[in-house]
Amino acid sequence: MSQLSDLLTEYRDQLGMTLLDRSRQRPLLMLFLRHAGCTFCRQALADLATARQKLEAGGTGLLLVFLDTEAVAGPLAASYGLGDLPRVCDTQQRLYQAFGLARGDMARVAGPAVWWRGLKAILEGHMVGVPRGDVTQMPGAFVVDNGEIVAAFRHATSADRPDYCELAKAGTHRPSGAPVPTSAG
Repeated sequence: MSQLSDLLTEYRDQLGMTLLDRSRQRPLLMLFLRHAGCTFCRQALADLATARQKLEAGGTGLLLVFLDTEAVAGPLAASYGLGDLPRVCDTQQRLYQAFGLARGDMARVAGPAVWWRGLKAILEGHMVGVPRGDVTQMPGAFVVDNGEIVAAFRHATSADRPDYCELAKAGTHRPSGAPVPTSAG
């Protein structure tokens, strides 16, 4: 078994289901978030809440991956109307590493372009919270189907804003044997 397969079998959501079993039910959009105080993490949750109905109607399951504990993750997800979604807390960042999500340098995490996007996010109502955990951890979004990554978005900066519906389409309409689509920025 690969490291990814092992972790998908090992990690369970707050309801007790393994990530592998979730991905066997239907394609699973896994949203990897930064620390809970991140403006862009909050914006990503709002974007997912907006896209949720369309994603689920299209047959895509949703799962949130947090860097923090359930005591922080549960209430944060609930504050965006996503409290009922399966979620995993990965304080050791093992899933982040297995999915190829790196740590960002200062330019990727808090450079000038990031500040500009951060101001826009704050104006949309996504306030900055208290930084907790590894503030350099980069986020990402992946479609996992039957334990395999079939579409990926690895953020070039913490401010990137993927289109979750487009990512889900790329993952669910990929011909067998086709390369895994990836994108950034």
